[in-house]
Amino acid sequence: MKFSNLGFASEIQRALDACGYTQMTPVQQQAITPARRGKDLLVNAQTGTGKTAAFALPILQKLLDAPQECRAESPRALILTPTRELAEQLANTIQNYAQFTQLTVTALFGGVKMGGQKAKLKAGVDIVISTPGRLLEHLSLSHVNLANIDFVVLDEADRMLDMGFITDVQAILQQATKTHQTLLFSATSSPAVNELSHKILNNHSVIKVSKINTTAETVSHVMYPVEESRKVELFKRLLKEQNWFQVLVFTSTKHQADILMAALKQGKINAAVCHGDKSQGARRRAIADFKSADLQVLISTDVAARGLDIQGLDYVVNFNLPYLPEDYVHRIGRTGRAGNEGYAISFVSREEESTVAKIERLIDSKIKRIVKPGFEVSNRVSLLKSASRHARNSRSNKATASQLSIQKTVKTGSKKAKK
Repeated sequence: MKFSNLGFASEIQRALDACGYTQMTPVQQQAITPARRGKDLLVNAQTGTGKTAAFALPILQKLLDAPQECRAESPRALILTPTRELAEQLANTIQNYAQFTQLTVTALFGGVKMGGQKAKLKAGVDIVISTPGRLLEHLSLSHVNLANIDFVVLDEADRMLDMGFITDVQAILQQATKTHQTLLFSATSSPAVNELSHKILNNHSVIKVSKINTTAETVSHVMYPVEESRKVELFKRLLKEQNWFQVLVFTSTKHQADILMAALKQGKINAAVCHGDKSQGARRRAIADFKSADLQVLISTDVAARGLDIQGLDYVVNFNLPYLPEDYVHRIGRTGRAGNEGYAISFVSREEESTVAKIERLIDSKIKRIVKPGFEVSNRVSLLKSASRHARNSRSNKATASQLSIQKTVKTGSKKAKK
């Protein structure tokens, strides 16, 4: 189905044409019409399926259908999202959709001074995109009020639950009007997401676009068994031999990211790091340089696992597997987007093999193993058997030593008795 068939305002249709949007994705086909009718929605759709347009376009259209003068510190639409990067990206994307209208959009997030954000709110803004924590700060300082809110979107609701933001979200919603329309979008389905939907949605509809917790069919999954201590060496080898360019690498900790960054810098490989210890400006520059292909490698913790839309990204590398199997889906959602092919490459130590099994169950697919010559690791089963034999031998040796000690004690006591 084409966007032009939905009867959007000419300003919105013009923006869609400028963005090169013609055919709707499945989530857009299923969500846009009920959202325009005012229905509360719970939408389960994997990353990279066009969710932003699915909630932003109906909101823009409804704001145009019922025009109001923009009020100071009183937005009409609120979009909550878990990370700074996603908030900023959503603001840019939605601004593109609204570029030929008079509607205003701004993003609120931490890591930057509040003064500029306060000034924009005071001047009046129609749509606010914010992380929960920063919005609560502005609310506590009376920089913004939610008395005029008509629309609330929870984007990446599952991630907000994982990150512990749900209490903040509920506190925010208590300050919003009771009659607002709520759209809840989630990349994965879980009992927690379903419970949240029943708490904050009113007589809602559920839209499930694809098999829950699956990855795009255009992504090829491979894993390299490797000792933890040799992952850096393997990454540098593959980077050189396979001529990878624009590689997004995920580590589980900031320390691991910094170690890899230092090794790449030593090898004169153009790379940057994006994690919580970096300033917002540094993170923004790193992402911008990566998107513009000025960097070969971007190393990130899970802070960037959601919302990064990088055109033509071929490779996502899991330097360490995520703690939660669901985060594997989020990470590799950066590649294989919009029907393009992509590769999800994981480096797996023996300690991470149990996580591989959980990921395979989640995505309902076996991940191809590739053993790189020179980087072979001991088979985990044989390692466990060896450890078990070592434990038995240790116990046996202890038992023998104990028996000898007892025998020696008995002999010593016998000699003393004879004396």
